[in-house]
Amino acid sequence: MAKMTQEMQEMFNRTGLKQVATADKNGVPNVVPINFIKIIDDQTILASAVFMTKTFQNLKENPVCAISFWEGFAGYQVKGSATIETSGKIFDETAAWTEEEGKKLGLPLKSKGAIVIKITDIYSVAPGPDAGKKIA
Repeated sequence: MAKMTQEMQEMFNRTGLKQVATADKNGVPNVVPINFIKIIDDQTILASAVFMTKTFQNLKENPVCAISFWEGFAGYQVKGSATIETSGKIFDETAAWTEEEGKKLGLPLKSKGAIVIKITDIYSVAPGPDAGKKIA
């Protein structure tokens, strides 16, 4: 398992939308912006499946995903393996968090599932000689 540094976590938290890439069982790619996503710990990211349709289905078929986030000319791509929770403590907490975030936006939001992503690799997406370099 790869670990996000404090600097990576701070950037993740500062940036708005993250880009999440998945692929279906046949390898057909899908990339979407996602807002309902947060860090659980230095090895785990949580996303709420609010508007996801294709992404949610892809993760059911193929749990491998990548998340990209950046700020200016610095950024990271985090790869991992996802599990989906549709009941239990993690789901209940995610559903409550999603509902609260929706209230802030004036929207009645509901989570279809909690997506728990265990980080396996981290790459640099910054331009220059280290672009694409695996860093963790």
